[in-house]
Amino acid sequence: MSDQLPGLLVGKSGIDVALLPAMANRHGLVAGATGTGKTVTLQVLAEAFSSIGVPVFAADVKGDLSGISQAGAMNPKIDERVGKMGLGEWGFYGSPVTFWDVFGENGHPIRTTVSEVGPLLLGRMLNLNDTQEAVLTIAFRVADENGLLLLDIKDLRAMLKYVSDNAREIGSTYGNVSPASVGAIQRSLLALEEQGGDLFFGEPALDLFDFIQTDGNGRGMVNILAADRLMSSPRLYSTMLLWLLSELFERLPEAGDLPKPKLVFFFDEAHLLFDDAPDALLTKIEQVVRLIRSKGVGVYFVTQNPIDIPDTVLAQCGNKVQHALRAYTPREAKAVKAMAETFRPNPTLGDVEATVTELKVGEALVSFLQADGSPMPVERAMIVPPHGRIGAIAPAERKAIMAGSLIAGHYEAAIDRESAHEVLRARAEAQIAAEEQAAAAAEAAKLEVKVPKPESGPFRKPSTASRKDTPLEAFTKSATRAIGSQVGRQIARGMLGTILGGSKR
Repeated sequence: MSDQLPGLLVGKSGIDVALLPAMANRHGLVAGATGTGKTVTLQVLAEAFSSIGVPVFAADVKGDLSGISQAGAMNPKIDERVGKMGLGEWGFYGSPVTFWDVFGENGHPIRTTVSEVGPLLLGRMLNLNDTQEAVLTIAFRVADENGLLLLDIKDLRAMLKYVSDNAREIGSTYGNVSPASVGAIQRSLLALEEQGGDLFFGEPALDLFDFIQTDGNGRGMVNILAADRLMSSPRLYSTMLLWLLSELFERLPEAGDLPKPKLVFFFDEAHLLFDDAPDALLTKIEQVVRLIRSKGVGVYFVTQNPIDIPDTVLAQCGNKVQHALRAYTPREAKAVKAMAETFRPNPTLGDVEATVTELKVGEALVSFLQADGSPMPVERAMIVPPHGRIGAIAPAERKAIMAGSLIAGHYEAAIDRESAHEVLRARAEAQIAAEEQAAAAAEAAKLEVKVPKPESGPFRKPSTASRKDTPLEAFTKSATRAIGSQVGRQIARGMLGTILGGSKR
């Protein structure tokens, strides 16, 4: 390839270990036990991609990736590593960064709509069983056919209530809708809200092309999702990242072989994506990973152990950085053996199984794809130090970056336009009003009595006696007056509101 860009230096052994940009969309794996240097390797790769104009997305699960936004500085450890690796004058600089946060605290809010996520991923997020997921799918279908927008959680609640109330008619077309399944979904939605899911669903929805940006110097934007708090809700975290991948796959056009990727996506704590995932979801993940590289997107899974990744997905990862593994248990020993078999042997390296357990912090077994698409022989390499700061930045530094962002103020204010919740609530209120009018008309008809004419005669007094209401008539009048009053209307609306979900406006 005559127009091939130079390799991105990642490490050094006896040779420079570099990742070719043209092979970067063939996906990759960064693995290793806790404390072996995975996060620094992720930062080195992200800086390298940014420097050649490739935008990056990465989740910051521990809060220390934010240092990439600031210039690093020499210290004794880095000075020693630079000298030992023969890197010469090692420059320090920060990379352009956009911070994102589902909770809107440590980054710009990131939202999507319920409709865009769809029943399959939402069912995974809610941990539904097959029957409950089928009911959820029916709710989505009925909403589509009735032109009802599902934007946020209260829309979905309203839609589930509508499906439950009309279960007989809907069931004849789509299948049984049991109250027990609807109730289970509603309870799962409540739990998701408590985890922050209500902040993730809504508008304005994220425009994924805001990820694919460069700064004034042509460097790729590093999009960092603040995920330290999000990690307390692992299903929300993993499903959200999978949705991002799926949306990129759907929206980006075919790109073919490019000299460099359009975007590189780092999926940290990748094992969460596959834990207890149903077969249908695993099939979707495999399909997205296999095909998205043709859209110019490289996906790099970051995890503690390679066996956390299914073989069908791991087979798509041609670029590997393997930090130290431990073999204290039979399972760990099996993982070490399986890992060693995935590397192309290097006669000068020796036993890969033994070597991976001896690696020091900042060392890794590295194998990248060569220009012809074949993997290079595995090398034991020292990972180069990052150019940016290692560790978390101060809150004031984060706020300054957010304030100066090109998208500052665009996503901050939530929008609550008319959607399924508002439409169905208006229908319910209209029905109640119609019933009130009918009841009032019926009561008026009952009260129309014929008054007898007074008898003639000078000594005849007008009758002042009146017939006493029967108990049934007294109750009917009282109930009618209650329904017609403001208090009555609030009671009737309140019973619906507890199920349909009250407006927060």
